Amino acid sequence: MKGRAVITGIGVLSAIGQGKEAFWEALRRGASGVRPITLFDTAPFRVKNGGEIADFDALAYLGKKGLRDLDRSTRLVCSAAKLALDDSGLTISEETSRSVGVAIGTTFGSLHSIAQFDRAGLTEGPRFVNPSHFPNTVINSPASQVSIRFTIKGFNTTLSTGFCAGLDALSYAADFIGLGRADAVLAGGVEELCEETFRLFHDLGYLSGMSGAEPVSSPFDAGREGFILSEGSAVLVVENEEHARSRGADILAVILGYGNAFDPEADSTFERAGRGLKTAIVQALEEARIQPKDVGYVCSCANGTPGLGRMETRVLQEVFGAETMRVPVSSIKSMIGETFSASGALAVSAAVGAIRQGFIPPTVNHRQADLLCAHDIVPNEARSQAVKTVLVTAADPYGQNSALVVGGYDR
Repeated sequence: MKGRAVITGIGVLSAIGQGKEAFWEALRRGASGVRPITLFDTAPFRVKNGGEIADFDALAYLGKKGLRDLDRSTRLVCSAAKLALDDSGLTISEETSRSVGVAIGTTFGSLHSIAQFDRAGLTEGPRFVNPSHFPNTVINSPASQVSIRFTIKGFNTTLSTGFCAGLDALSYAADFIGLGRADAVLAGGVEELCEETFRLFHDLGYLSGMSGAEPVSSPFDAGREGFILSEGSAVLVVENEEHARSRGADILAVILGYGNAFDPEADSTFERAGRGLKTAIVQALEEARIQPKDVGYVCSCANGTPGLGRMETRVLQEVFGAETMRVPVSSIKSMIGETFSASGALAVSAAVGAIRQGFIPPTVNHRQADLLCAHDIVPNEARSQAVKTVLVTAADPYGQNSALVVGGYDR
């Protein structure tokens, strides 16, 4: 069975809301997920805030069985998967389990578990480590645990392509659907907020607030100085269109096109980068069989670092030309922070909300325009507007670039 890849379920856990409806409502309100971090001691750091999911309780989603030995990343992604399955109404049985797959994007998801496991081995000795904690130290643990918990026996894939991993996971799922190798795929991304990852970006100087000012996520603002490190997970049920229709599923959106390209000139400043992102966008539009003028909204990957916002603006101006100022371009990272490998899946979840509920999420915390980011950024307040097609972008300082086009479902 071959056909279009459609989205039939969305499970979201973010710093601004849990569940797709709460997430969409928070985006509409322009809510902020930035708060003081409680998951670890921030005394050694100049920045104390992050996008922590303060009230997350995996027990409420998954029940008590099997939770004890799962780390935070795995609990987040399994909970998001449960929400997505419930939302889609998809039932996985012994007969159908081999036609369902899993594709999860994560890059730092096991870093805290690795650090804790290795610390015990180095201080206590290898004979004294807890063997039940070892599975959490491998990068594919979150995806594998999704398959184990929901009895999924099809393919199981982990993608670790940095900022692009969430979009790449959805593309991977759509490819398997299009090739007729799966009827449904649980696809998305996850990252947890932990001391090890926080220290990495803190010491590299990427975080907002390093100057002593209040940490704030302000993509495209002239005064932006860095991003808010955050956590979250989004899992989407990507399904063959005919399979979804045969079981009477509510089809939320269609994956129309995808592109990916590596940019060897990329670095943390993004000054020379751009060719890779432009190629990815052009590929996505061509695969979707639409023109730039057909895009109703761009869900941007800008995260508050000066170079990324300017690079993306240059690329969008090249792609859209005279249409540039017509197309709304906003960044939900102004509200949820930088969730790294989960960001693409969260952005697609937001894009589906824009299509289904007819609104453009705002870019909040906008105070002063950056003349090098000249486009309609939907500043500070959401905009009621019918949306048929959304372009979602992702760009990594290490050269990865991805773009995905999602559209409303029309039989």
